[in-house]
Amino acid sequence: MAKECAITGKRSRVGGGYSNRTRATQFNPTGKRRRHVNLQKKKIFIPELGKSIIVVVSAKGIKTIRKHGAHQVLKKAGLI
Repeated sequence: MAKECAITGKRSRVGGGYSNRTRATQFNPTGKRRRHVNLQKKKIFIPELGKSIIVVVSAKGIKTIRKHGAHQVLKKAGLI
């Protein structure tokens, strides 16, 4: 299973570092590093269906569920 949010589709990305030495010279000794998404395994109760499901979502996805409701968000993501 890929490390990806079930709702937002966020996954890890590669980004460059930034050194304070860059300010003094034109040489940037930092390499690239992987930036991971904040994934959580959550058990979410869906009142319309009367059951719970376990999903792997990012912190942003949890906020989306709280704002719009579990049934609507999970239905749009194709999980129910």
